[in-house]
Amino acid sequence: MSVTTALQAYQDRIGPRVLTTMRGATGRVAGLDARLREAGVDLASGPHGLSDLDAVAVLSKDALPALQRKQPPFGGLLADDAAVVRIFASPGPIYEAQLAGPDPWRWVPALSACGIGAGDVVLNCFSYHLSPAGAMFDEACRAIGASVVPGGVGAAEIQAQLIADVGVTAYIGLPSYLAALVERYDSLGLDVNSWRVTKALVTAEPLPDPLRAQLMKRIPTVLMAYGTAEVGLLGYEEAPGAGLTVPTDVYVQICQPGTGTPVEDDESGEVVATLLHPDYPLLRFGTGDVSRWQLGPDGTVRLAGVLGRVGAAVKVRGMFVHPHQARELIGRLAALGVTGGRFVVDRHGDKDVLRLELVTDSAADGAQIIEAAVERTREHLRVRPQVELVTAVPDENVLWDVRS
Repeated sequence: MSVTTALQAYQDRIGPRVLTTMRGATGRVAGLDARLREAGVDLASGPHGLSDLDAVAVLSKDALPALQRKQPPFGGLLADDAAVVRIFASPGPIYEAQLAGPDPWRWVPALSACGIGAGDVVLNCFSYHLSPAGAMFDEACRAIGASVVPGGVGAAEIQAQLIADVGVTAYIGLPSYLAALVERYDSLGLDVNSWRVTKALVTAEPLPDPLRAQLMKRIPTVLMAYGTAEVGLLGYEEAPGAGLTVPTDVYVQICQPGTGTPVEDDESGEVVATLLHPDYPLLRFGTGDVSRWQLGPDGTVRLAGVLGRVGAAVKVRGMFVHPHQARELIGRLAALGVTGGRFVVDRHGDKDVLRLELVTDSAADGAQIIEAAVERTREHLRVRPQVELVTAVPDENVLWDVRS
């Protein structure tokens, strides 16, 4: 079977649900109505096919901050009567709503594929502060009957100790942080017989084959998953290297960047998602991530993982950072004598590194600038940078230098 044939079968299966969801939301979700109207799509008249929705322009992640400022707080993308139980603020800022109900971001299939379930004690190492990642996995673990240790980010020594003390059996978080926890556990001289972690679901950064192999020396099951704060789960591994299975409650397309035209083969493009939720029918949302279709062992189409980015935002240690934030942050340092600068996003081994290069005038207090730059970057971007004072940057108009 070809990718094109398998992709058509996928669209045939999910198409009726997509159209039913969008029809049911018209008249209830102002943002959806406006986008359909702008595209000239009237779901109330005549027969429609799934391809008719491709006339709707892709809504990019980069456009969300401005859209939410225009129509606060959620850009008109939720039904007015949607039951919102929590509100989060990701860098941007982008405000995200947690809707009522169990597992609202739909991560249970990924946990189940990893073997995480009732009776497990899960160390959740995603942030619980403002951004939704920690709550995403907390809700999924509770829905599946697992106990949760809300570890969040940092405090590796304490987390290593509690792995031994409370019998942690599963891990959720960044793969690089899991490697750091294993190293810290061993450096503390903790009893290897008290290490009970046998499964790990990792996401938000790459999982290179060498890192997976290293982790699997200690943890038998290490699987990758993929999602976004806006949509939730978009794909998950059922076996290492077999591609990411697409869940049944979201419609995923690979589209040509810029045009939004769907790709019908295994060509790379932007991941565009349509969420099948009656109160949050997010239609043709452009994640900014690049992927492609591949065939899974069962002949279905699967995502080949995240292969890069097409949007203006960049991801550093699982957090998206937007260009306007970088511009504003550098501008706020001008009072201390900063005349220009840029961020360099690099990868050292298995870890993302953010370096802030700043140009200063001759009278500036370098130590004061470095201290202020670190503090303000952590506060506004939620990532600790390395700060370097330089005499010039290659191009004052380039805020990012993203390296592999």
